[in-house]
Amino acid sequence: MALNEHTAFVMRDRLHWHPPAHDTGYKTAVARSPRQALVAIQTPSASERSGPDFDRMALDAHDNDLLMNYRQGGERDGLPIGERMQLFGRVIDQFGKPVPHTLVEMWQANAGGRYRHKKDSYAAPLDPNFGGVGRTVSDADGWYRFRTIRPGPYPWPNDPNSWRPAHIHMSVFGPSISTRLITQLYFEGDPLIPFCPIVNTLNDPEAVETLTARLDMARSRSFDCLVYRFDIVTRGALQTYFENF
Repeated sequence: MALNEHTAFVMRDRLHWHPPAHDTGYKTAVARSPRQALVAIQTPSASERSGPDFDRMALDAHDNDLLMNYRQGGERDGLPIGERMQLFGRVIDQFGKPVPHTLVEMWQANAGGRYRHKKDSYAAPLDPNFGGVGRTVSDADGWYRFRTIRPGPYPWPNDPNSWRPAHIHMSVFGPSISTRLITQLYFEGDPLIPFCPIVNTLNDPEAVETLTARLDMARSRSFDCLVYRFDIVTRGALQTYFENF
């Protein structure tokens, strides 16, 4: 654990930026929302302002390449099915400074909208060459990168016709334990975003914008893949929305 005494702690704005824990439009939040008031930690302890330090974490060569890290077949027939894409961005703190050497994890559905999970019963087939999980460590300037397949939307039993937009779940620790963020990103231009009950728990349109990965045509690879950028702010006035549910 690497203690950073110079990392200021900024309390999360739960009243104006993040959604309420209890929202009747998002039905599973009703059962999972707290029954008592939250307890705010005014003075974080040293353990909450500490690492962990991922600088020397051992990663496999394909941990951040979801086209390769679960493939079962040969050179040409072992690739996942779907729209190839790359996802990149920077992890920064509330002051705009890069967060280097921090663990960034992601998980997602396959191109048909199905997770590799025993409780996922959606009719879309599993892809034998796609695991749907990846991890990497940000570089010295806070940059991270993944190669993957664009996930598909899927129905969920919030109401008779609720669909999740295409999305990727993200987890990043930031500079310390107290700044760990678990969230999800959506894709620019997805018509399902305004209809999502989870998205609609957000009262501020700018909060939705922080969850939207932007198409970067300048970095897209000819005859290979599109590239999306998603920057992550761990805390402060420009923080990326934190999943309360």
